[in-house]
Amino acid sequence: MARRNIRVRPGRAQSAMGFVVGIFFVLIGLAVVIPSAGLFGLLWTGVAAAVTVMNGLNAFGKKGVATMEISAEEESEGDGPEGRSPQERLEQLQSLYDRRLITTEEYEAKRAEILEQL
Repeated sequence: MARRNIRVRPGRAQSAMGFVVGIFFVLIGLAVVIPSAGLFGLLWTGVAAAVTVMNGLNAFGKKGVATMEISAEEESEGDGPEGRSPQERLEQLQSLYDRRLITTEEYEAKRAEILEQL
């Protein structure tokens, strides 16, 4: 099976809210945290600025910044509807029949169905 990665960015409303909150935290950093905490204040304000910029790009830009990635599997041409090759499906079917977990009628019907898909 082939894997496909899909990048997802947050919605505009969520990003706009993050942008507004980010501006608030940058202002707190400049007015309160930097004067009282020194280097930590610089770190605080830098992180707040980065979050604000990312949310601003997502809220107001056309392309934006993806913050999540979804990995999906796609069926290849040789795979059946259950994601396995016909050979694998026939082997599993034979195993079920040999262990007497399915009847002869069920075995024949499913076998014909698998062979029909070839």
